[in-house]
Amino acid sequence: MGPVRAFGVEGTGSYGAGLSRFLRERGHSVLEVDRPDRQLRRRKGKSDPLDAEAAARAVLGGHAAGLPKSGTGAAEMIRHLKAARDTAVKARTQAMVALKALIVAAPAALRERLERIGGRMALVRHLAASRPGPLTSTTASAKAGLRALARRWLALDEEIRAHDLQLERLTRQRAPELVEAHGMGAGTAAEMLLLVGDNPERIRSEAAFAKLCGACPIPASSGKVKRHRLNRGGDRRANAALHRVVVVRMRRHRPTLDYVRRRTAEGKSKREIIRCLKRFVAREIHGYLCCPRVAAPTAPHAA
Repeated sequence: MGPVRAFGVEGTGSYGAGLSRFLRERGHSVLEVDRPDRQLRRRKGKSDPLDAEAAARAVLGGHAAGLPKSGTGAAEMIRHLKAARDTAVKARTQAMVALKALIVAAPAALRERLERIGGRMALVRHLAASRPGPLTSTTASAKAGLRALARRWLALDEEIRAHDLQLERLTRQRAPELVEAHGMGAGTAAEMLLLVGDNPERIRSEAAFAKLCGACPIPASSGKVKRHRLNRGGDRRANAALHRVVVVRMRRHRPTLDYVRRRTAEGKSKREIIRCLKRFVAREIHGYLCCPRVAAPTAPHAA
């Protein structure tokens, strides 16, 4: 048995995170191993020893070269808060949907009174402060259900606001230039920091970062036809954040508006222009997060 060169760990962002941190803290080299190929699993079978052998072969053969996220800094703190915020947003939406459905099916007299209240917040606060009284009728039970849903919505809304303040503080400490960039914000910065992690040296180049975001084109050429197709891989949340940034900049960012006008005159469609702009924004964000000493470009270049 020879010396240990490195450890290959599968799922370093979930079930393998604890083992990965344990090994790294003791000075061992840890590489992230992808899930074994399904065709190989069907041919050779599935068991823990077989998976361990496949991970070792991937490390020794050079197929596993990615470094895992350290999970010990601000990005990991953002991940914890982001998970709590996202679930709270989902629960708040569900509470509002249930509240509106209950109002639609409420007794006519109660529904007519509630429909005269203007504004969502006014309605929620009115229902949260209501007093249904003894449950002796369907009107009283409807009021009790609406009050419970309204109070739940307000509690979740307060929780989300608290998470937003904490995320704003953490993202500004970690990437102040990214938060201040046009069209960005704490939400976009949080998604990108989660993608990069606490050790940005994992990202070898801005092209690798664009691939992680799903913002790089995929070659789809054949014979004399040279073309590229849309990349549907990568982190889809990060890709959605890039799309939101591009949409905002296409409304009131002068360099982006000039770029759109020039590419439209060249015959590019809106979708093609958005794809080009997403690639540029990915390059800019890489400059903010992975190359802090290199100034990010301020205007898109022709692709």
